[in-house]
Amino acid sequence: MPDSRKITLEIPEDLLRKAQQSTGEGVTATVRRGLELLAASTAYTELRKLRGKVKFSIKLKELRKDQ
Repeated sequence: MPDSRKITLEIPEDLLRKAQQSTGEGVTATVRRGLELLAASTAYTELRKLRGKVKFSIKLKELRKDQ
């Protein structure tokens, strides 16, 4: 695992319980998954800003032929 940092969190019990039920994991894995999703949503937002602004040198039909 890359560098880690130990932290203390105050989280509402019902929120943590619901999140753990959703992940089926323990506290650490659940919090880690939530942080990963938050980071990913930021990346997706940045990618959406590029929509229509990026030109590709290969056409979609050519890519599909390669499968």
